[in-house]
Amino acid sequence: MIIPAIDLIDGSVVRLYQGDYEQKTQYAFDPVDVVNNYADAGAEWLHIVDLTGAKDTSKRQLDLIGRMVDTGRMQFQAGGGIRSEDDVKQLLDIGVKRVVIGSLAVKEPELVKGWVSKYGAEAIVLALDVNIDANGNKMIATHGWQQDSGVALEPLLEDFLSVGAKHVLCTDISRDGTLKGANEALYAEMTARFPSVSWQASGGIGSLDDIARLKPANVGGVILGRALLEGKFTLEEAIQCWQDA
Repeated sequence: MIIPAIDLIDGSVVRLYQGDYEQKTQYAFDPVDVVNNYADAGAEWLHIVDLTGAKDTSKRQLDLIGRMVDTGRMQFQAGGGIRSEDDVKQLLDIGVKRVVIGSLAVKEPELVKGWVSKYGAEAIVLALDVNIDANGNKMIATHGWQQDSGVALEPLLEDFLSVGAKHVLCTDISRDGTLKGANEALYAEMTARFPSVSWQASGGIGSLDDIARLKPANVGGVILGRALLEGKFTLEEAIQCWQDA
C-alpha cells in the first residue's frame, strides 16, 4: 500500500531534511486540502507527523489533526513526540486509527508494550529509525535522530513481538529526504526475519522505479513524503506503480 505522509509545524505543511528543524522546507498547502487531494488520488491512509507536538506536547495540533480526520476521506496514523498514555488517548479519541511511537518504544519498551496490549496491535505503529554501520548493525536512533540509543533493531522487535506488535515503520536515516532510493535490502531482510510484521518502508524514495524495487521486499506500506510534495510523480502514478509491480 502507498501511504502519503504529511509533516506539520504550526498548522503548515513542511519537510525537514534529515530530521533537522533548521533545514525546513515549507509548502503552501492547506493540510485539509492535502487530505482531500490525496483521497481523490486513491490514498486509503495518511501518515501525519506533528512536529510542533514533538517539540512541545502541550502544543500538539489536535484541532488540526481532528479536522483532517473529520473529512472521513481515509484512515490516519499520527505521531510526533508521543511520551505518555494521554498522548496516545488524545489521538485515538479524535479518530486517529494508529498512533506512531518512536523514541519511547526504545527508552521505555515495557510501557509501550503495555499500550500495545491495552489498545491492540492495530492501534500502535513502532517508528524505528536506524543507522546501519559498516558491520551491518542496525542501531536505532532516538530524539529526532539526535541520539544513538545503543539498541539494535532486531532484539527490540523480538521483545515487542511478545505482545503481538504488528506495524513497524522503519527508516534508514541515511536515505531520508535524499530521493536517492530506499534501502530495499534492509526491508527484504526484515520481512523475511519478521514475517508477522507489516513493515512500512520510509526514506529516500524519489522515483517510481524506487517504488517498484520495494515490491519484492514484501513490505506492507511505502511512505511517500518529499517526492509527492515536490511533484516527482503523482500519487495516482505511485499507486498504479505499486499495483503493477
